[in-house]
Amino acid sequence: MGLDIGDARTGVARSDALQMIAFPYKVVHAATETDMLRNVAALIKELEPILVVAGLPLSQDGVDGPRAEKTKDILAKLREMINVDIITEDERFTTAQALRVARDMKASRRSQKGKVDQIAASLILQSFLDRRRAQGAAQPAQE
Repeated sequence: MGLDIGDARTGVARSDALQMIAFPYKVVHAATETDMLRNVAALIKELEPILVVAGLPLSQDGVDGPRAEKTKDILAKLREMINVDIITEDERFTTAQALRVARDMKASRRSQKGKVDQIAASLILQSFLDRRRAQGAAQPAQE
């Protein structure tokens, strides 16, 4: 499961059973951080993923900025609410990529907001899946 955590919306993505392809799933809307945490935790409990990959919004030079620190704080709170491993994935440029994808899909401006969050979550998850697969392929086969 992939997450693109935002203030008002959190994009959610899932992968196929073989964990090869990520796809947009839904957007969790919330007025407050507490509501968002509660809603995301409930969704995680419902979907029962084996792992959650959350985007970490690093600055352009790859260091933690204020937004990354806030995301880490949110993830710490989420870890206390659920019993699933949560890891982070660099999410630099995913929103820009997601905006291009939404425009290419000819999504209306009104529907783009939610679609962008879902697409960004799927890009974050797909990046993790691709890297994990590449690392596995680089290791020698066991006999």
